[in-house]
Amino acid sequence: MPTDTQPGRNRTQRFLFEDADIRGEIVHLDDCLGEITAIHQYAPGVNRLLGEFLAAAVLLATTLKFEGRLVLQARSQGQIPLLMAECDNDLNLRAIARGAQQATSDRFDQLLAGGQLAITVDPSSGRRYQGIVPLVGDSLAHSLDAYFRQSEQLGTRLWLACDGERAAGMLLQQLPAQRVEDSAQRDAQWEHVNALAATLETGELLQLAAPELVHRLYHEDPLRLFEPVPARFRCNCSRERTLNALSALPQEDIRELLEELGSITMDCEFCNQQYQFVEDDLGAILNIDDPGTLH
Repeated sequence: MPTDTQPGRNRTQRFLFEDADIRGEIVHLDDCLGEITAIHQYAPGVNRLLGEFLAAAVLLATTLKFEGRLVLQARSQGQIPLLMAECDNDLNLRAIARGAQQATSDRFDQLLAGGQLAITVDPSSGRRYQGIVPLVGDSLAHSLDAYFRQSEQLGTRLWLACDGERAAGMLLQQLPAQRVEDSAQRDAQWEHVNALAATLETGELLQLAAPELVHRLYHEDPLRLFEPVPARFRCNCSRERTLNALSALPQEDIRELLEELGSITMDCEFCNQQYQFVEDDLGAILNIDDPGTLH
């Protein structure tokens, strides 16, 4: 089996069936997955699940035409209370698993037992949208498939894989009728591309480059492969955002921290960036006309 030997793949690539109203997307994440998991030192099972969430976030973000971000979030009663992956329209990624320090399982139904999956579309302008469904089946892909079945949208299927060092995913999605109007023919085409995708093995999804993978599955179907688009780990935290978050605390708590410590340090949980604030930085929050006097 030919493999993609190029190191550090971090990209997504779209393909379009020429004779059907169906598109596909294939994502590979190597370096950026490693950058994210290296920050937190999660257990292997958590790393693999986090990689699948990241791949899914990229694939879902590519289905939307918006400026903003897509957030894929799971809350559960299992070994991972909260797992979240974000992807914006420039394919900047970040992710975190909260409360997962004691997670030891490799099983989806134990890591996210009794959980719910939320997909949030947060555009830069316009209304925020969120859909919530129970986590079902034995994988994130099955849960997402169930979400799209219930949402009454165009047919959408996902395949996801992660070995802890690299993550990958493939999405197939029906498009509004343009090339084919007949509903029976559209159904037959959708069944055909999904039946071939069902033969995909985890190792192939992780190892094969998108052109090889598409050829392996659909060499008898005319399709068009688009240029790859890079994805990257990039946190959107900033000193200004952190200061805004700090302003939500009661003034008395901020004053006590400053008196006790001399400064306040806040860490970004996504990237571990530290932001330190002294009294001069917090004058506006504390309504201090003359920084340097807390009393």
